[in-house]
Amino acid sequence: MKIKKGYDTTAAKRGQEAFSLVEVTIGMGIIGTSAVALFAGFTSGFFNMEMARENLRATQIMLEKTETIRLYSWDQVNTAGFVPVTFSAPYDPNSTNSGIIYNGRLVIGACPLPVSYSNDMRQITVSLNWRTGNLDRSRTFTTYIARNGLQNYIY
Repeated sequence: MKIKKGYDTTAAKRGQEAFSLVEVTIGMGIIGTSAVALFAGFTSGFFNMEMARENLRATQIMLEKTETIRLYSWDQVNTAGFVPVTFSAPYDPNSTNSGIIYNGRLVIGACPLPVSYSNDMRQITVSLNWRTGNLDRSRTFTTYIARNGLQNYIY
């Protein structure tokens, strides 16, 4: 038996075939959906990083205020007007661009603990408010200081 080595017309037709309009439309739809999902992921990731950085800065500001108050003497803490009640702090202290401004409120009150030494303690509450785009955000930090605290060992 001999195999004929002639010109195969089915192979030539197969090489000339192309995608139909429906296949191209579906392929472009899949690529478009994938691109939108990719950029939505980028946007969400950048937004989450911005929120995390703002939360970290808020924590730094509240800690700075409470640690500063811990270094005041007991008389200074109890003197009305010595510790400012309201304050503001920028997101980046070294930047000339104002950016986000944190507005804070500091409250020094009596210790709410029902113990015999409660007159020798004060409760400090630091609250921060700021705005990210259209979101109003806030954080609060509460701690205690004592008459015989850290300030007696520093000065």
